[in-house]
Amino acid sequence: MSVWKRNAVVLAIVLFVGVAVYLNWSYNNQLTGESSGGNGDGKVLGQTTLVNGVEGEEKGEETADSETEESDASGYFASARLNRQQARDSALELLQEAAADEKAEQTVVDEANASIQTMAAYTLSEAQVENLVTAKGYGDCVCFLDEESANLVVSATSQGLSETDIAKIVEIVREETGLSADKIKIIEAQP
Repeated sequence: MSVWKRNAVVLAIVLFVGVAVYLNWSYNNQLTGESSGGNGDGKVLGQTTLVNGVEGEEKGEETADSETEESDASGYFASARLNRQQARDSALELLQEAAADEKAEQTVVDEANASIQTMAAYTLSEAQVENLVTAKGYGDCVCFLDEESANLVVSATSQGLSETDIAKIVEIVREETGLSADKIKIIEAQP
């Protein structure tokens, strides 16, 4: 019976990690597809076509567009953080149940505790990277870490991210995570 429970816990963890990877992959493809106009409907991430119920070039429309784009971008970052936290909370709950199971083998308990510690370390590192990137003057950032890579979505500056900007961000991630530059992917969120 304990082998079945252990296998169920491992399967659930793999399922949650798989869902998180799929969501990350899906978002990355959505960004690259929309920024290159590849989604077929001609929209760009954050682009609006109708402001205040009136199309056209009315006075003040540019201001309303930029406010809408800023709220769309900040909405993405809040949503991404929420999705990441919900996936992590679900996995953490399963790991805590496995660690607290009195009938579980010691190796299962040890593996669950190690996974909890790893998850906590990733959470702290992600928060630190996000805070450091925003402290460097970038509007917002969301970071996704795993054992072998780091993916960051950074809000675009008015001129876009330059090579210098990318180098600064990569250096922050390298110092915090110890990952090499080739393991770090930076995606510019379009306004």
